[in-house]
Amino acid sequence: MELRTLRYFVAVAEELHFGRAAARLHMSQPPLSRAIKQLETEAGALLFDRSSSGVALTAAGTVLLEEARALLAHAERARVRMAAAAGAATLTVGILGDSTDAGAARLAGAYRRRHPGVEIRIHETGLTDPTCGLHAGLVDVALTRRPFDETGLCVHELRADPVGALLRADDPLARREHLTLADLADRGWFVFPAGTDPLWQSYWNGGEPREGPVVRAVQECRQAVLWNGTVGLTLLNHRPGRGLTVVPLADMAPSRVVVAWREGDTNPLLRSFVQIAEAAYRD
Repeated sequence: MELRTLRYFVAVAEELHFGRAAARLHMSQPPLSRAIKQLETEAGALLFDRSSSGVALTAAGTVLLEEARALLAHAERARVRMAAAAGAATLTVGILGDSTDAGAARLAGAYRRRHPGVEIRIHETGLTDPTCGLHAGLVDVALTRRPFDETGLCVHELRADPVGALLRADDPLARREHLTLADLADRGWFVFPAGTDPLWQSYWNGGEPREGPVVRAVQECRQAVLWNGTVGLTLLNHRPGRGLTVVPLADMAPSRVVVAWREGDTNPLLRSFVQIAEAAYRD
């Protein structure tokens, strides 16, 4: 059994859905299905019960899942130890400024426990670079949010967070239970500087051109609203600070947390980082 095929199997076993597993593995579904069928042939047993109601592990599949996870973890440890012996035990991680994400905290703890000899270097960026230095070659991997230009990058979604409108606490709209983007159409918004990724700018401006104070960091967004009475978008679960409030937006797509890295990067420290991130953000 090849390690690659075992990774395919673990993805399907954890997702219990071939389509989601294929998306997680960054591949199409037909070759994934063929690989699993070949694995079942080699194992001499069915690993999944397939029915109109979904996919479930068989008894043989449950045993293989436990063994496959152990084998893949051992192989990953071997790769990391070899990388460390070759002097490559450093990983630079890009993060958006003012990030207090509980998932990132869990990831940091889990990665340190798995790889105590690896030095993690943090590159914190403002809101003007959603790739956190990936496109500029400043980092190995980024914990960030979609959307942005993904050319030359691999991007894996970790979580989706609802967003709301950031308002002064005494704003007339602050008393509403929820808002729509149309409610904010005639207001001034904080905006990012010229040259910011247009996909990123458009999302945080609600899909429309806006005018207002130019901001580069989370604190500047909050201060722009507090001092100018402008509006903008923020995560619904963020604490906005004194004098501010967040009202849910009914027609705004969620903000998607992702881990991103450059295509073709085979650094074993990076591969392990992505795998641990998937688990940390599921908890």
